[in-house]
Amino acid sequence: MTTREHINDYFNGRPFMVLCALALMAATAVALSMGVQPAHADSTGLFFPLKGRLIEHGPLSAFINVACLLATGGIMLALNKVFSYVRAVTHLFVSAFFLLQVANPAALVSFNAGTLMALVTALATMPLFASYQDRHSQRSIFLIFTLVATGSMFHYGFLMLIPAFLLGFLNMGVLNLKGLLAMLFGLVTPFWIVLGLGIVHPADFILPHINGIWTLTGQPWTNLVLVLAVVTALLGIVLAVMNLMTIMNYRMQTRVYNAFYVFVLVMAVIAICIDYSNVAVYLPLLGLMTAVQIAHFHTLRNTFQYRYILILLFIAGCVGLFAANVLLP
Repeated sequence: MTTREHINDYFNGRPFMVLCALALMAATAVALSMGVQPAHADSTGLFFPLKGRLIEHGPLSAFINVACLLATGGIMLALNKVFSYVRAVTHLFVSAFFLLQVANPAALVSFNAGTLMALVTALATMPLFASYQDRHSQRSIFLIFTLVATGSMFHYGFLMLIPAFLLGFLNMGVLNLKGLLAMLFGLVTPFWIVLGLGIVHPADFILPHINGIWTLTGQPWTNLVLVLAVVTALLGIVLAVMNLMTIMNYRMQTRVYNAFYVFVLVMAVIAICIDYSNVAVYLPLLGLMTAVQIAHFHTLRNTFQYRYILILLFIAGCVGLFAANVLLP
């Protein structure tokens, strides 16, 4: 085995993933010590306000946030071991996800809705994938849509997961009449409970405030969050298109699993475009989906021995964005 192949294998391996996890924790500590402020996320849910940090205490909030990001990576790793959506043995999708979070230190210093959305999506993917061609998956359908509807009451960004999981279940071949009823009951149940118990009233309903990317005509391109969002979206979409050329030759079950990740990727990009004021909420989920495409690209091009150079450039870009976010005023 050549040196280049050893380097490529290293990026696929567990030691590199552990190194990226340590980098995530170190980046959080540096961001806290440098006084980086949490990402702006002052929008509300359909009934309850969710402003700024979910937990006010800085270090504790950052610790819980990092723990949830690590848990999200661990869940994705477990999903791949069970369902093999990336057919090669690799940990790169987890490593890439951690590195993309490092690139946005404002999202590291507090537990936020974006981290929660990425974690919920990873958790909900487990029963989704397990329901493949199981016509008796109504419990999974009900559970997932109840979870998403509950999240939307606290932050309306969760609404973008509804079409993603709807397409996911349709693609799994399980959304029959009973499944459709389970979905509807799942969406209605959380609102039924809070309204029935008098926790909220119909007058408390808050319509989502949309602030699309088309309103940013005067936005300077020195806005690093905008740069990260655009680069991550473009990287994810381009790699997804390139990867699908090969993935379409996989067996049906693997194709269906990967199609769901593409659905979520596309929905995250659309959500950022039509709700840019909450870009910080959608970035972790977008990064998670893009990381899957990075792992696919790296493992599918195993005959290209110089592909490690692309990973090195990716690492340099993430570290560079972190440094710019921390050091620039």
